[in-house]
Amino acid sequence: MQNRYVSEKLGKVLPVVFMFSGQGSQYHYMGGELFEKNDLFQKEMRLLDTFAADFLGESVLDRVYDRNRRKGDTFDRLRYTHPALFMQQYALARTLSETGIKPDFVMGTSMGEFVSAAVAGILSPGDALRAIIRKAEYLEKYCPPGGMLTILHDPELYDRTPLLHENSEMAGINFDSHFIVSGTPKGLKRISDFLREKNVAYLLLPLAFPFLSILLLLTRPPRRTELFSESFLSISLRFLLSPVPGQVC
Repeated sequence: MQNRYVSEKLGKVLPVVFMFSGQGSQYHYMGGELFEKNDLFQKEMRLLDTFAADFLGESVLDRVYDRNRRKGDTFDRLRYTHPALFMQQYALARTLSETGIKPDFVMGTSMGEFVSAAVAGILSPGDALRAIIRKAEYLEKYCPPGGMLTILHDPELYDRTPLLHENSEMAGINFDSHFIVSGTPKGLKRISDFLREKNVAYLLLPLAFPFLSILLLLTRPPRRTELFSESFLSISLRFLLSPVPGQVC
């Protein structure tokens, strides 16, 4: 299988980019069918689970694939969702790579940058999981409560609507009709009430903290040595930082 995508519309060969998401994309039993039917994916997940269990003292897989839970049940405990998202995305990247689909570039948003760093060879998966779990522990201990809303509308709505920018911070713009705000529970409640009244589609993400906001500055930042036990490894892929706008040519 060729490690390139040929665009008939553009008439040229395009690079393969693996993109990894952050908190808020998790749910119970995510990747369940792939876990049951793909031996390679399952093998990677079980290996990563042994790393996570060494730091947590329990299995992350048991939480993700808990038969007593439904997909729609709340799954927002960082202690489990942080490593679960890493495990899912790293195992999927490894599975794709083993079948011949390998990235030329990797990039991630927020927590997804840890996955990007591991796939690019900057961090070992074990060290990345250790850092993610310790980060989750710090956030749960020190971070004020909050959340994030994804809004399906022109991002200019945020700037021209005082109720939005007075009760939240712009956390990200995904495209011209999709942006995310971060804030306190009270602030997000005011915003959701306003959006419902204006018939604007929105979704409250399954999060307990105001990620990508200034409120996180209230959190005591951990020292690098408290997160990482090893030095960074040599990079093997082109690694793109999510906060930096740009274009892959």
